[in-house]
Amino acid sequence: MRFHTRKWIKPEDLNPNGTLFGGKLLAWIDEEAALYSIIQLENPKTVTKYMSEIDFQSSAKQGDIVEIGIEVVKFGSASLTLKCEVRNKMTRQSIIKIEKIVMVSLDENGNSKPHGKTKIEYVKDRLEQ
Repeated sequence: MRFHTRKWIKPEDLNPNGTLFGGKLLAWIDEEAALYSIIQLENPKTVTKYMSEIDFQSSAKQGDIVEIGIEVVKFGSASLTLKCEVRNKMTRQSIIKIEKIVMVSLDENGNSKPHGKTKIEYVKDRLEQ
C-alpha cells in the first residue's frame, strides 16, 4: 500500500474525548480516494459510490501525524475499487482500515462513463508518451 498523504492532528480535528473525530478522518479518506481516482481515471467527474464497513482500530491525539494509504483492488469498466488504511506516522499503529471503496467515473450528464483503464498509471509515465 502506498501512503500518499499526511495530516497533522490539530485542535479542530478532535472529538469531545480529545481524540481524532471519526467524521473528520472519513472526510480525509473520501477526499484522498477521490483525488487518487480522478488522477488514475483522468476524469474530474469521479465520485464515491460505495464505502464498505469501517473498522476503527485505534485513535490519534492532537499533535500526531497520520498517513493515508490507498491501494487499487480492481478496475471496473466505469469504476475503480480501492482499499484504504490510515496509520499513525509516529507509532505505525493502524487507526482505520476500509476494505472497499468504489469510485465511479461520470459523464457530463452524471451517468457512469467507461474509462478504458486496466492498470495503475503514474503521471511520470504519461508525460513520457
